[in-house]
Amino acid sequence: MKELDLCALGKCSRFWRELCGSDHIWAGLCKDRWPSLELDDNGVVPEFNPHQLQQQNLLDSNLKGWRGFYVNKHHEMASKADAVIAFLEQSISSESVEVNHYLVAMQNMNAMQFEFRDIVLFFFKENLHVLLNLAGMHYCIAWLGVPAERVMEALYNCKISDRQICVRWWKLGRWMYGFRLRDESISRKASLVDLAMTEEQEVLDVLYRGAIHEVIRVQISAAKPVSSHWSCQSQTAER
Repeated sequence: MKELDLCALGKCSRFWRELCGSDHIWAGLCKDRWPSLELDDNGVVPEFNPHQLQQQNLLDSNLKGWRGFYVNKHHEMASKADAVIAFLEQSISSESVEVNHYLVAMQNMNAMQFEFRDIVLFFFKENLHVLLNLAGMHYCIAWLGVPAERVMEALYNCKISDRQICVRWWKLGRWMYGFRLRDESISRKASLVDLAMTEEQEVLDVLYRGAIHEVIRVQISAAKPVSSHWSCQSQTAER
């Protein structure tokens, strides 16, 4: 049963309120959602630092035990997600983002200890820019090591699997007969589900490495119609 359903059921009667608010149930939900916290099996609720939530008026001091921990931890992760989303949205210029900003966003997710369920809840939304969907999906694969099947299922359930992105990168021109050729521009268009299935492994590799070695620049954007400036071809040479 999902958390919202559990809370709704708890409003039906005193019996259901006591049952749905039991520590046993909420301890299991906490361990399922945040496995990396390595929560104790002895039933002791972990200490929670409420300082940040108090500053933002998000702390629910009326809830105790594991349910209180879950609700306040959820508020904490929602606040952190808002910060990452705001950073990426500010970094998007002319509908594209430079790969260094993209990688900083994912490094922040890792530092903030986002788990798979957090990403699904906060980043797999239809009303968010597709680049935010992409960052969340890529973080799950590259940082959390979530199996592709789980990621794909979440993309389908959240109705964002077919959303498409375009990645364009520039490589230093090759040397030939003592002369360096013009820099090469390569573009790839792919859906989120294609990336989750690693059908576009080259794109994922470029996104993960960023601008390094022979790759001098990487830009990421939402895929646009073929007639637009950002049309994606299999491979084009910079003129």
